[in-house]
Amino acid sequence: MAEFITEDFLLQTKTARILYHEYAEKMPIYDYHCHLPADLIAADHRFDNLTQPWLDGDHYKWRAMRANGVAEKYITGDAGDYEKFEKWAQTVPYCLRNPLYHWTHLELKNPFGVKGKLLGPDTAREIYDTCSQMLRTPEFSVRNIMRRMNVKLVCTTEGPLDSLEHHKRIRQDGFEIKVHTAFRPDKAMAVEDLASFNVFVDKLEEICNMDIANFHSYIEALRNRHYYFHQNGCRLSDHGIETAYAEDYTESEIKNIFDKIRCGREPDSCERLKFKSAMMVELALMDHEAGWIQQLHLGALRNNSTRMLRAIGPDIGCDSMGDFETAGPLSKFLDRLDAKNKLPKTIIYNLNPRDTALCATMVGNFQAGSAPGKMQYGSAWWFLDQKDGMEEQINVLSNMGLLSRFVGMLTDSRSFLSYPRHEYFRRILCNMLGDDVEAGLLPNDPALIGKMIEDICFNNARDYFPIPIPDES
Repeated sequence: MAEFITEDFLLQTKTARILYHEYAEKMPIYDYHCHLPADLIAADHRFDNLTQPWLDGDHYKWRAMRANGVAEKYITGDAGDYEKFEKWAQTVPYCLRNPLYHWTHLELKNPFGVKGKLLGPDTAREIYDTCSQMLRTPEFSVRNIMRRMNVKLVCTTEGPLDSLEHHKRIRQDGFEIKVHTAFRPDKAMAVEDLASFNVFVDKLEEICNMDIANFHSYIEALRNRHYYFHQNGCRLSDHGIETAYAEDYTESEIKNIFDKIRCGREPDSCERLKFKSAMMVELALMDHEAGWIQQLHLGALRNNSTRMLRAIGPDIGCDSMGDFETAGPLSKFLDRLDAKNKLPKTIIYNLNPRDTALCATMVGNFQAGSAPGKMQYGSAWWFLDQKDGMEEQINVLSNMGLLSRFVGMLTDSRSFLSYPRHEYFRRILCNMLGDDVEAGLLPNDPALIGKMIEDICFNNARDYFPIPIPDES
């Protein structure tokens, strides 16, 4: 059998191969949005086996295994690590044309060097033993995996109540790869779950050592945490929300809604939307004042299976695309800030492909001369971070904005083995641009096109985010 993931995987023209191997391949990784556990980086953790970094927490693989009829015992249950891996290996051959098939074999090749073998029932034991043995060595600690993958910076994702103790330890250790956090305040506006919201406010009071008696003091407490994150290197916020919220409201209305919530009385649907709208503005103003970038991840319909939510909990692979109203609220939210010259740099990601052109044109409405590409249409996200989705995002951004100013790919992953997603994106980008060159749609000037590729792969992110990296510090 011919080798599957060759050096020229996805590179279908001579020009594409030149662009990838001479320009894209060498660029470092600036992974500005992920969900890596900072405690494992702080401890420079070593995994016992391949299941732990590859299957634990990976709801992409969990969904595929469920679709293949695998019992939950072997997915999130109490089966042994090799039993779980064996079920995944049995599932992989059924993933043909699913991006998981590409990602699986890219990740086996890099960093493990597994070539010429497809993962399946007949190769499971050998691949598991080989990779697990490597993972137990110092050369494959999480920090060394990051070094192997030429990572320069990662931004993890933490809520306002997080102590950031692990990020502090990483800095104190002098780890040369920068590990920052992104401030994710979604729980601070999640009044649809009254009990959980009030628990959040109670904990916020305790952490800030202050009495949150009203909406004003609530915002002051959040501002306190925002500043704390800033002191610890944070320069990004991140919302994972259904849509932007932009209801009309008055200051007195929000004060009354907050008082009602703190008394344990459920807000009605209109009050919830007004409160969320006020919170989005307040949080965006904090970002603008601090010089942060705000990220808006829009369109997820979460926890669709109540049966699975009750049995296992959230974030286990039971989320899907939603069809929420996007254009009107998003425009109104951004315009509220822009009209006051308080709109921070913003990256917008859509989950429903219906909204791709919508979001790409929306960012163009609020560009400003203060920074190239101030408003970014973000990389293909979640269900869209596969070949078709990446190609569509690149095409739409090219047609409706400036691809050359794009800040590039991210992993959005909980796994230290997901960095080949950057390689996947880069190969797709080079193949698309190579096709255009050979079709006469772009000039046959490798240096010109190559500079654009280097910028998208790394340079644009380095210049866009206000976080110094090792080469510049």
